[in-house]
Formats: sequence, C-alpha cells, structure tokens
Amino acid sequence: MKSPAFKLFIFLIAGLALGACRAAPIYNVTSDYMVAPADVALEQVTTAIKQAGAGLGWQMIDKGPGKIEGRLNLRAHIAVVSITFDTKNFSIFYEDSTNLNYDGTRIHKNYNGWIQNLEKAILARTAKL
Repeated sequence: MKSPAFKLFIFLIAGLALGACRAAPIYNVTSDYMVAPADVALEQVTTAIKQAGAGLGWQMIDKGPGKIEGRLNLRAHIAVVSITFDTKNFSIFYEDSTNLNYDGTRIHKNYNGWIQNLEKAILARTAKL
C-alpha cells in the first residue's frame, strides 16, 4: 500500500500533465494573403473583417485605418487580438486574455481554434468582395 504523501505526489504530477495537455504554443496569423479584387477599397476590407468576426461572436472595434481590435467573451474566458490589414494581407496577433493560462508563449488550446476559425472566416468573407 502506498503512503498518502506518495498518492498526493502522483495526483499532483497527473494534474500538471493534464494541464500541460490543455496548453499549446500561441497561434498568430502573419501576413495571410486575401483573395480580393485588385481594386478593392480598404473600407470594403474593413467591413468584411468586422462581419467575419461578428459572425463568430467577436466584438470588432475600429482602431483606425487598417487596424481592428477583436474581443471574444466566452463564459469566464476573454481573448483580445489585434487585426492589422491592407487590401491584400492581414495579420492576427494576441493582445491579452483572461482565464486562458497565457504564460508568454503558451495558451489554452481552445484559443488557437478560435483564431483559426477567425482566420478562415476572414478569408471566406474577403474572397466574396
């Protein structure tokens, strides 16, 4: 029979291992190419990106030409990203989060799925311009 201290040690190690499985390197989108007409206006791209995010539950806040802040509130979790763009490319970068265990390089794995979904939505919406 194992001692209570040994059982506690095993429990703590298992908890740490499970916690590590829920974290992943942070996913940023860097200069993803949009398939949009050559004569598309920046205002059209701005609207398309806002609509893409809003369709997924993101609050999209204008921060000036070529820059939008995206904010996703899910239960007790908050993710904030900076979206920069022109008429050909866009990027999505982590800005802040709450309850996503961000440690400077790793974050809760669900965050990456949210960003990948946002990226796909932006690509789909701007392709329709």
